[in-house]
Amino acid sequence: MTSSALAAVLWDMDGTLVDTEPYWMAAEVPLVERFGGTWSHEQALGMVGLALEDSARLLQNAGVPWGVDEIIAHLTDEVLRQLASTGVPFRPGARELLADLKAHGIKTGLVTMSMRRMALSIADLIDFPAFDVVVAGDDVERPKPHPDPYLQAAEALGVDIRSTVAIEDSPNGLRSAIASGAVALGVPLMVPLDDVGAHSLWPSLEGRTATDLRALHGAHTPTRPSETRANR
Repeated sequence: MTSSALAAVLWDMDGTLVDTEPYWMAAEVPLVERFGGTWSHEQALGMVGLALEDSARLLQNAGVPWGVDEIIAHLTDEVLRQLASTGVPFRPGARELLADLKAHGIKTGLVTMSMRRMALSIADLIDFPAFDVVVAGDDVERPKPHPDPYLQAAEALGVDIRSTVAIEDSPNGLRSAIASGAVALGVPLMVPLDDVGAHSLWPSLEGRTATDLRALHGAHTPTRPSETRANR
């Protein structure tokens, strides 16, 4: 059985709602170089969509002698510092689409592998209550590409995951959304998404409305989730 109506839209944050990926990269390079290592643009691109714990371990492999939690705290602080000084670069059409979803009574969730304090900081900068629930990296046991973050968000919203659309900009994020059973929409930014298996790819959210997302959901029959949290 599948749900016939769009009940909620679940949003990734970094790269989907806000173009913060360059801020993360700008925090990674000096951290690695501080300890005599090098960090290439290709290595930075390889971190797009990874859980922060996995990213921290890659930075440890590059020579950063800190613990995982210390690296995550440092990167989060650096990105927040950049946001405070330069402002939040929302992706084109993102805030407008969120407002239209709220106007149409469609629930929304923010599903990010960034820390909760960062997710709440960015959500608070939107001039209306944009999200009904926030699921962050420190809220889940298994990060993206596991389905758990999206399943947890749907449960918190009280909706069937198959009645949702999940919007993502990274391969790992799309894999998480697809595995959960949501209709997966890719909006690429830093890395290509052509071969990941998204139900649809849009070049931008600019000019898109709740009607477009309802049509996208209606055009696809979400599959039953391939994993559930009971499989832990």
